[in-house]
Amino acid sequence: MKRTYSKTIPCPAFYSCLMGIIPSLITGCSSQYKDQKPNVIYVFADEWRAQDTGYNGNKDVNTPNLNKLARESINLFNTISCCPVSSPYRGSLLTGQYPLTTGVFVNDVQLDPEAMTLSKVFKSAGYKTAYIGKWHLDGHGRNSYIPPERRQGFDYWKVLECTHDYNNSYYWDNENGKKKWDGYDAFAQTTDAIRYIKEAAKSDRPFFLVLSWGPPHTPLQEAPARFKNLYKDKTLRLRPNVPSELKEKAISDLIGYYGHMSALDSCIGELQAAIRKAGIETNTIFVFTSDHGDMLNSHGYSFKQRPYEESINVPFLIKYPEAFGTKGISNDMLLNTPDIMPTLLGLCRLSVPASVQGDDKSGILLGKTADTTEAVLISCYQPFGQWTRNMGGKEYRGLRTKQYTYVRDLDGPWLLFDNKTDSFQMNNQVNRTEYEAIQKKLEKKLSELLHKTNDDFLSGIEYIKKWGYVVDETETVPYNKINYQGLPIDN
Repeated sequence: MKRTYSKTIPCPAFYSCLMGIIPSLITGCSSQYKDQKPNVIYVFADEWRAQDTGYNGNKDVNTPNLNKLARESINLFNTISCCPVSSPYRGSLLTGQYPLTTGVFVNDVQLDPEAMTLSKVFKSAGYKTAYIGKWHLDGHGRNSYIPPERRQGFDYWKVLECTHDYNNSYYWDNENGKKKWDGYDAFAQTTDAIRYIKEAAKSDRPFFLVLSWGPPHTPLQEAPARFKNLYKDKTLRLRPNVPSELKEKAISDLIGYYGHMSALDSCIGELQAAIRKAGIETNTIFVFTSDHGDMLNSHGYSFKQRPYEESINVPFLIKYPEAFGTKGISNDMLLNTPDIMPTLLGLCRLSVPASVQGDDKSGILLGKTADTTEAVLISCYQPFGQWTRNMGGKEYRGLRTKQYTYVRDLDGPWLLFDNKTDSFQMNNQVNRTEYEAIQKKLEKKLSELLHKTNDDFLSGIEYIKKWGYVVDETETVPYNKINYQGLPIDN
């Protein structure tokens, strides 16, 4: 808070009196300002890989608003999705724990309503809390009502468990009514978030808002036509690891994928404008990220869960003018999903719960502590859904350093990539003589991280049995269940 004081002093006596009062006034203002907690706006997309943003070097995708945001933010380009699939990411995001700890290591299961979550910590610290968009942590059916006791401390609530029918999308609100978003749901959700920001900014309480978009997740052709049209007559470059036989499909997919991205980019611009207009930009932490990426035909694969960069590496921009200034920088710090909760709490000067397994990286971002993280974990605990065993899916544990990706499956070492010399991961160096010393070092570090996180690396079915989940013939938890009224739901 900047205060302006008059330099016109009418008399010496008044001057002396004033000089005695001003120091305490300034101290009081400074103390009050330091105690004023920042607002937190956490915006994340679904299946947006880090490689596909203009600011990270993709010259084909049109993301002018994200590029501008990057120029005002810290770009954490080594942000990794520890278990690159929807529900496991969301469980780790809210708890700061690994999926084997939360039990949310597959989709469509419930996060314990009694879990200690980011939203509950903010709420207990006096924050207003809000969630808009896709949830995917309730496990009671993708269209079902989620009662307040299962909302993990969020008060303002316009949510559906999960849908990717973006132009025919519904949500439940605090009135227990099922309502429909108008048009393309990400646009309507953003409009609602802006409305919330405008009202919350009038309060003397800070707020924590999560905006969770469904795009650019498939279906890719549901992107608004005016944004898809940006790419229809454009020559799009493919990643070199896309097989030649899939190039035509990859081009078609990218038109829709980039279309979704450009649509969401316009939302980013609207959100930033709303924050500035509300007068809260300086003391607001704004994050843009994604839950995981998408292979999108790289290495001949689609979707996520795999340990390749297209699947695990996600965008992460964090803007906080009061603490970071407004000059954008890139930071190579490794940030894993369980680290996000404690890092946000650290930036807000709030205590991190003892239950958290991730690391508070706020000191690194603030320039107060050194970055000592050598590697972060990546995992698939149980292959399911779009990566079942009959589709080549398998359990793995691995780690990602600033240079290497190393992965083992239940049979032993599986993948080793030098991401600096082989950024498209086309040369697997596992078990090669020239990488023997490096592999040995990475294997040792992986064993240490698994021990630290109490991970015995068992088969996925062992964990399914441990948590009592029911799976279908593909070892996937089915989500066609009943709604809160006891009636069948249509998924």
